[in-house]
Amino acid sequence: MRMTKEELASYLDHTNLKPNATKEQIQQTCEEAKKFNTAAVCVNSYWTSFVTARLADTDIETCVVVGFPLGATTTETKVAEAESAIKNGADEIDMVINIGELLSDDDTAVEGDIVAVANAVHAQGKILKVIIETSFLDADHIVKACQLAEKAKADFVKTSTGFSSAGAKTKDVRLMRETVGDRLGVKASGGIHSYEEAIAMIDAGASRLGVSATAKILA
Repeated sequence: MRMTKEELASYLDHTNLKPNATKEQIQQTCEEAKKFNTAAVCVNSYWTSFVTARLADTDIETCVVVGFPLGATTTETKVAEAESAIKNGADEIDMVINIGELLSDDDTAVEGDIVAVANAVHAQGKILKVIIETSFLDADHIVKACQLAEKAKADFVKTSTGFSSAGAKTKDVRLMRETVGDRLGVKASGGIHSYEEAIAMIDAGASRLGVSATAKILA
């Protein structure tokens, strides 16, 4: 597959989730997203209002992470964080599942965690992406995580936070797409640094990419 710069940009969530990102750097992230017309800007929840204001004259979405990057906060905390982000202008929420409960095979806990956030997000007409952190999972748990996210009414499943031992891998993206079919979106995130890597993820089934190297990829 070949794509124009404009076509590929429409797949990208231009991302800055660095814990030490300054206001000037978040501002630069927004300006880069506007330059390339990316799908979204993805940031930590503190920056929600700041980013929303700077994207107000565009069609670019404000994407905010919740329970990030560990997923080990309480469900109530994730719901509150999602509701606060939406109140401050978020269009999309990327939540991290309870990875430990998934690996403990407590499907009820994992699904309940997602359901609670999904209900809060969808009540405001917004989008929920569910980060399953594939680097910690074998194939069976990747499939299970995707199935639970779909059962919980999520809109997307997402590979990674970018803060674990590895990011997105094409084999995992392909497995996720095979599991959810065309019923959910699949977001590949973490470790995508080149045009070739981005296209490989799309070829594997990704419908959105989380990247910080947007300018390099589109060059």
